[in-house]
Amino acid sequence: MKSALLSMDALQAAMNRLPDGALMSSRRAALAHLREHGLPTTRDEDWKYTDLAAVVSIGNSSFSKSDTRSQSVDAEALIAAICGAIEADWLVVFNGQIDSQSLDKFSQDGIRVSRLSDSADEISFDAPLSDLNLALLQDGLRIQVAKDMEAAKPIGILVLDEAADTPGMSQSRVEIEMKPGSTATFIEYQASIGAIDHYGNSVNSLHIGDNASANYVRVQDRDLGHKHTNRLSVHCERDSQFNYSGFDLGGDFVRNDIAVDLTRAGSCATFDGLYLIGEGQHIDNHTRVDHRTGPAESRQEYRGILAGKSRGVWNGKAIVHVGADGTDAEQANHNLLLSDNAEIDAKPELEIYADDVKCSHGTTVGQLDETALFYLRTRGLSKREAKQVLTTAFAQTIVGKAHNEATREYLRVKVAQRLDEIMQEAGS
Repeated sequence: MKSALLSMDALQAAMNRLPDGALMSSRRAALAHLREHGLPTTRDEDWKYTDLAAVVSIGNSSFSKSDTRSQSVDAEALIAAICGAIEADWLVVFNGQIDSQSLDKFSQDGIRVSRLSDSADEISFDAPLSDLNLALLQDGLRIQVAKDMEAAKPIGILVLDEAADTPGMSQSRVEIEMKPGSTATFIEYQASIGAIDHYGNSVNSLHIGDNASANYVRVQDRDLGHKHTNRLSVHCERDSQFNYSGFDLGGDFVRNDIAVDLTRAGSCATFDGLYLIGEGQHIDNHTRVDHRTGPAESRQEYRGILAGKSRGVWNGKAIVHVGADGTDAEQANHNLLLSDNAEIDAKPELEIYADDVKCSHGTTVGQLDETALFYLRTRGLSKREAKQVLTTAFAQTIVGKAHNEATREYLRVKVAQRLDEIMQEAGS
């Protein structure tokens, strides 16, 4: 795919139709940067397994359209179901537009939530899809947690897209700032409904101050015919803690980028992920952690279960910069293939430019253990039941790491349901 396939003139026309306010200057700068650098192609190393051609096609088809529809009955029901299942103070973004009602009723001591358009500050863009996101952004959210404040409840961010009669595209952006000594849990939930082609592009950032701690759970459960890209940039200060758990259950085409910057001594990041991939799905997880100084720690473990004709990508990179002595970095990626037609491209990477470090990485790809299956069958389980037990145990290891009890309970059910679906596809 060549970036020229993206119709820049049509994109600019779509941008010009957006309200002329505080965001317009940032939009123009992002569009100029996108014109100069374009979108990544499969010739770029980080995108060699993931072609954005289908995303570009949806974009070009949607630039001339403006989606300002209100929520349908189905959308309202889904919002109510998700928000009712996981206890949190929820903020809702529907088809790229902030739900004013959820914003107005949000009230939690020490936490300030505002629109990005409320400020004249320029918004940064640090990646090609971030350029596209900002150029077409209707509005975004800024969440600030006060110094030494512990959030009373998790903060939920529900991004819901509803596909109408024609292909559509939506952008969402959330910027979170945690002041020194603060503690909070965030739940990002990505969902979509509708049978028409749709592409959702989310860009989020998280700044964690000195001695602050953030738990972040992301659930991607989009319609199996929709496309989604997501970027989370995390900046960790001295003695800060970042705990992340990501779950990919839906989506036809999904790309997740997580970039963690450990800038000061004592910072620690743990991030785990689970991807369940069925027939026709393509899910790509790219992670990067930069150890700028030491001592600091990073731990990451991703697990995948693939069935049918599907493809998964996992690329985990840890870079230990000069002077980051005392770094402790660990990567692990494990995959179960339930079908001969399933494919996983796994690539752990370590770049080390310091001497006194402790770093390790590894990946495994395999099928269910025949000995374990035989043992379970001797205990009276059918072949299907035995496979269900083993795959569930494999997946629930990551579910158990989610740093929010209500989310863990919800995910146990969702993961079991999705596993049942993909095992049926595998003929298990």
